Amino acid sequence: MAILLIAGFMNLIDVTIVNVALPSLQSGLGATSAEIEWVVAAYIMAFAIGLLPFGRLGDMLGRRRIFLLGVGAFTIASALCGLAPGINTLIAARVLQGIGGAMMTPQTLAIAQVIFPPKERGLAFALFGVTAGLAAVSGPLIGGLLIDADIFGLSWRPIFLVNIPVGLFAILAGLKYIPAMEGNRDVGIDIGGIALAGLTLLLVVFPLIEGRELGWPAWIFALSVAAIPSGWLFVRWQHRQADAGGPQLLPVTLMSNASFMGGVLTASLFFSAVPGFFMVFAVFLQTGFGLTPLQSGLTTVPFSAGVFLASMLSGRLGPRWQRQRIFIGSAMLFCAMLWLQSLVGGLGTSVHSSLFLPPFLIAGLGLGTAVSPLFQLALSSVPDRDAGSASGGVQSFQQVGGALGVAVMGQLFFGRLMSGTVPGADYPTYIDSLYHALFYPVFAFGLTALAVFFLKPQAAQHKPG
Repeated sequence: MAILLIAGFMNLIDVTIVNVALPSLQSGLGATSAEIEWVVAAYIMAFAIGLLPFGRLGDMLGRRRIFLLGVGAFTIASALCGLAPGINTLIAARVLQGIGGAMMTPQTLAIAQVIFPPKERGLAFALFGVTAGLAAVSGPLIGGLLIDADIFGLSWRPIFLVNIPVGLFAILAGLKYIPAMEGNRDVGIDIGGIALAGLTLLLVVFPLIEGRELGWPAWIFALSVAAIPSGWLFVRWQHRQADAGGPQLLPVTLMSNASFMGGVLTASLFFSAVPGFFMVFAVFLQTGFGLTPLQSGLTTVPFSAGVFLASMLSGRLGPRWQRQRIFIGSAMLFCAMLWLQSLVGGLGTSVHSSLFLPPFLIAGLGLGTAVSPLFQLALSSVPDRDAGSASGGVQSFQQVGGALGVAVMGQLFFGRLMSGTVPGADYPTYIDSLYHALFYPVFAFGLTALAVFFLKPQAAQHKPG
């Protein structure tokens, strides 16, 4: 269990630790704002696209084997990130990191499900939740400490290099302690579905991130429009696979389940506002107002603490009051983002971290309150035979929402920043940019709160198969 938790922690903390390092990365590698967005979005996209097929691959080739290969890929990618000579190498390594994370993540829960008897599984899954909370709290702090320490003059690089000894330990210990698990070679992989899903996501995200840097040429708009037929082809391909009895990346039975799709789309909207917000907020604090990475990380700790506390309480409530908890959590986030927007609009030439403590704590409590029932509600109408695919689908759509949010908030923030009068530490420009970027999370969380009233939990059809 410790090995599974270590691997999961390494993957989860990498998401939070990178946000603190983005300004240092940008100045150290001379990267553009679009390239910095890709450092975040490339990982999320690779992770999102890989979750479903690698979960299936674990069923085929053995979960321990794919888990250890995933840890190995993540560790190698971390080394490549830490040693990257330029921003393009770093982005490519982040794609490999996302693939490694997508290989690890589905196997951790699946292995725990197999190796622990039913009476111990509740504790095992609770430990995964605690680990996620600890990663959220400690990521910004560890990132800030490592960058501020400037170990051997490496600046931001140790945030990636620290994964190497952890990953090697997880591999060696996993070989010794995780039991071998045979796979089922008859389980198929939907290669066509993976290709079409990846193409569609790229056609949506690429224009949003690169359009601003390229001056919005006509071909950028053409790529955006091409996402529509690409998405249609993905749906048609899934139907073709279903008719032929072949493997499906997202089963047609799930796509035709209105309750599931409504829950999934709501979860995507909800999570779309989170990674993009922390990306632009780190740039705002460090590049705009000169805070150190550690000071920046400390500023966001109340949010992580709120998520941790609310998640512990939410876990005890189980399936009760799902829609009410989603509404309350979304409403808290909506109010917290409005509060932050008001505080940002009133800033002068300095920032004090304590100013943001109350709205960040409320936002964290809101996120921790809504997450668990949001997943439960989306999966409530799914029959047992589709539970694995549905669970992976929800996580994939969550990451897709995150990638889109990074692109949208990056466009709002950096687009406004580039139109500012004075580059550098121009306080009014940074304040104006963040103020306008915050309109997106206000919109996303407000719409999520309203959407809850249209989501109806349904009893799943418990059929064998």
